Amino acid sequence: MSAGRITSIKELVVVVQFDEDIPNVNELIVVQNEFSTELLVDHLTPGGMAACLNVRSDLRITRGMPVERTRRGIEIPVGDTTIGRIISAVGDPLDGGEVFDKEKIPRKDILKLPPHNSRITVAKPEILETGIKVMDFFTPFIKGCKVGIIGGAGVGKTVLTMEMINNVARAESGLSFFAGIGERVREGHELYSTLKENDLLKNTCMFFAQMNENPVLRSLIGLSAVAGAEYFRDEQKKDILFFADNMFRYVQARNEVSTILDQVPNEGGYESTIFSDVKMLEDRLSSNDNGSITSVQTIYVPADDLSDPAVQFIQHEMDSVIVLSRKVADQGIRPSVDLSATTSSLLTPEIVGERHYVLSVQVQALLAKYESLKGIIAIIGENELSPADRADYAKAQKLIANFTQNMNVMTKHNGVPGDFFTREETLKSIEEIVV
Repeated sequence: MSAGRITSIKELVVVVQFDEDIPNVNELIVVQNEFSTELLVDHLTPGGMAACLNVRSDLRITRGMPVERTRRGIEIPVGDTTIGRIISAVGDPLDGGEVFDKEKIPRKDILKLPPHNSRITVAKPEILETGIKVMDFFTPFIKGCKVGIIGGAGVGKTVLTMEMINNVARAESGLSFFAGIGERVREGHELYSTLKENDLLKNTCMFFAQMNENPVLRSLIGLSAVAGAEYFRDEQKKDILFFADNMFRYVQARNEVSTILDQVPNEGGYESTIFSDVKMLEDRLSSNDNGSITSVQTIYVPADDLSDPAVQFIQHEMDSVIVLSRKVADQGIRPSVDLSATTSSLLTPEIVGERHYVLSVQVQALLAKYESLKGIIAIIGENELSPADRADYAKAQKLIANFTQNMNVMTKHNGVPGDFFTREETLKSIEEIVV
């Protein structure tokens, strides 16, 4: 006997009437048709009505169809079997490989919080070398931290992320996770090919919901990837490198879901629950006594507007923020990092050491002076500056040039060999200019 019956269908929203045995929020219910269409309970309303989301966009349902409870949420396969695979938000393989055996492979509810969800402070921070000068110097990559790469379209966010996967994942003994949230199918294919060519798939789990997927899947893919990472952290005591591209697309997807649910947006035009949604996802990217999750997240900036409320909120969750600028990219500088806007709360003497910290203060002072002198030079010319100002201006120009670098992942496209610099080499190159 069925537990409920479909009363209305509007796009991806399906309303089901339950007279008894009402399901829980975030529970999967199944339509009793030949396709066993799955619906995810989003919220309940008085009178036993459940507003559900048509997860797979299955249009083969009609009003009046009976619905059964499953008493479980969306469960994805976890564990060693998922390494080297590409998985969807609902746990289906996307790489054409073997289908996961639901009976033999452990599974995890993606919306269920883990028991150990408290972030810990490591007594002695461990610095991971990225081999990218501008990152290792301005935004030191610490195990367990969160790094945000912010920028508009076409300024190099994905290339920088792929370079970090290539450099850091190769050196680390832990696992890498990649969540493709609403990005282009081509980018996912290129990343998969790059990882395969560099023999990195053996230590990587990939989760994808590209921009051609419906907003429900795009809003869930980040949580699916996090759930898989939590399993390895808590059950196998592994350290995880977590890459997400793109966090703004997560907000967009949540916004689309909110719109089809007829929810009233907030003053900024985004869904009313944007802050709690982002916070829930970010809080799960944490470290505990079992292991660490170190995350790198790209954040698309709509219309290059850094003041966008969604961008601002995601940025506040980061330990370090790398800002990629179109103005810098137009000058042919790669990576196109805006050095004056890039910040890190981890750039302290206790973490990076006195030498690195003092150098960073000197460099920031030179760059700030450079920005102020540019306006003066545009009016009166460089020759009218004092000898000291001219010297500092020249040093700043050398520093900017010093932070340009060829990317390893671009070698196959431009034929130029990539560079890798140790942290010591980076500090020495800066000392030669500044001191």
